[in-house]
Amino acid sequence: MTDPRIFDLPEADMAWCPGCGDFKILEALKKALADMDMAPEDVVVVSGIGQAAKTPHFMKCNFLNGLHGRALSHATGVKAANPKLTVVAIGGDGDMYGEGGNHFLHTVRRNPDIANFVYNNMVYGLTKGQASPTSPRGMVTPVQTRGVSSEPVNPLALAIVQGATFVARAFSGDVDHTAETMKAAIKHRGYALVDVFQPCVSFNKINTFKWFKDHTYRLGDEHDSSNRSAALALAMETERFPLGILYREEGRPTFEDSLGIYEKDDTPLHRRSPDVDKVRETIDSMA
Repeated sequence: MTDPRIFDLPEADMAWCPGCGDFKILEALKKALADMDMAPEDVVVVSGIGQAAKTPHFMKCNFLNGLHGRALSHATGVKAANPKLTVVAIGGDGDMYGEGGNHFLHTVRRNPDIANFVYNNMVYGLTKGQASPTSPRGMVTPVQTRGVSSEPVNPLALAIVQGATFVARAFSGDVDHTAETMKAAIKHRGYALVDVFQPCVSFNKINTFKWFKDHTYRLGDEHDSSNRSAALALAMETERFPLGILYREEGRPTFEDSLGIYEKDDTPLHRRSPDVDKVRETIDSMA
């Protein structure tokens, strides 16, 4: 087992509020990677815009910080170019389910071999607390002064219905369980969603650490994570939210498998020498 401190970046200028749930998710992520004996150079963390998306700024690893809502597309490209890398896409509920909602749905369909960790605090924390796609109906914010009028997005149900091969939920207040769930997601071959409940201590005074603790429960060993119907039923629960792996399907081909470029040669694209004659031939055929 590797020491999680190999992922520390002591000189990082932390931009999260004191008490933010993101700190615990960062701790869980480092623990998960270390438990798997990962090296920083073998990991790529891809993110968009937002407080959650700052995560790769605060850890030692490769990272790509892209446009708002586009982390999943960038992560898919990274994995396709070098399948030997461990690729983790990170973002908040607004970044992934709002601006990135379209990419979320189609990434599920493509099934790239990436882990997707979504920090779900039910508000837009970076832009001072307006409603996000997962904000509960009736929630009053500085922008939604009469309360949120839309039904919240149910990301787990969406992922299961769209055919995701790994769907789970965790709570930042339980670092060990979150790390174990992350490890399972990273080990899974295919797209793996982990929606992580985390309190925004500055702008969401409803969904606090205590609220999440009181409104969640761990799935027991009796749950069959291969049962898609049972998983969907669990995803629809709203009084208390289940934590753990709701659904897991093994053996489905990944996006990288579908490309055909790794069938006979597993050398990453960036290490291959281009065949200039074939490139010229292709260009000439298009003239």
